[in-house]
Amino acid sequence: MTRDYGFASEQLNSWFAEVNRKQAILDAISRPAEKVKPWKDYRPIFITDTRIQRGVEFWQKNQEALQRAEAEYGVPAQFIVAIIGVETMYGGNTGSYRVMDALSTLAFDYPPRAPFFRKELREFLLLAREEQVEPLSLTGSYAGAMGLPQFMPSSFRAYAVDFDGDGHINIWNNPTDAIGSVASYFKRHGWQAGQAVASRATVTDEDNLQGLSPALDPVNNVGELRALGWKSELALDDELPVTAFRLEGAQGNEYWLGLPNFTVITRYNRSVMYAMAVNQLSELLVEARGKN
Repeated sequence: MTRDYGFASEQLNSWFAEVNRKQAILDAISRPAEKVKPWKDYRPIFITDTRIQRGVEFWQKNQEALQRAEAEYGVPAQFIVAIIGVETMYGGNTGSYRVMDALSTLAFDYPPRAPFFRKELREFLLLAREEQVEPLSLTGSYAGAMGLPQFMPSSFRAYAVDFDGDGHINIWNNPTDAIGSVASYFKRHGWQAGQAVASRATVTDEDNLQGLSPALDPVNNVGELRALGWKSELALDDELPVTAFRLEGAQGNEYWLGLPNFTVITRYNRSVMYAMAVNQLSELLVEARGKN
């Protein structure tokens, strides 16, 4: 950091002298991944009356910033609210670890992903300098994700914006900057204004199911899937690339086509069910807001 970025070695030494290696962080990141829940169990975690009601309140309180974000970036307010709702319950749970502790612990004591976390630690020190904040004062998740939208430091430096124009980017306790930053992230990853996210589908032969996407990114277009027995509820262009997937829902199997905006949401979190939770929460926020 001294050689490449001009940091004072005395300053770095004073910061790192205060850093604590956190065994709880290593335990959390090393814990074997829980068995992936089926959609029927995953959905109720994020689609709750409380999350919907608090989302309506957050939307109402930050309506001006949300309208401006939609106008400037083309990302509808409900998706911005849903992301912040899924990530941190609208700022209610942004993480209590010092980011310096989290990133230093993982950068130097977690060999499987040490290069990634060393890069994030570097990005964090740079963003703290750029934003003129004390690095040891900032908190986040055990993996170093920060603020209302849970940006990693590299995402902060690449996509976060000073949406209220005060000269600083504060995603920790400034909802306006958090809102603009989520919209910026989506826009930069290819969000298509005015387009849907996903379409329900039917299939002709559930026992001989072809066309299911092996990963998150599209491998077939709508026309190719139609030839394999998929039928979309929405009218879609044959050339549109889509992700075809099946979910184990409360009422049985559900078949879906993820559209380009669905792929954008998976850039935020590489999970089909995460993207579906964000999309369905966004729809319910619109519905609930219309009733108020």
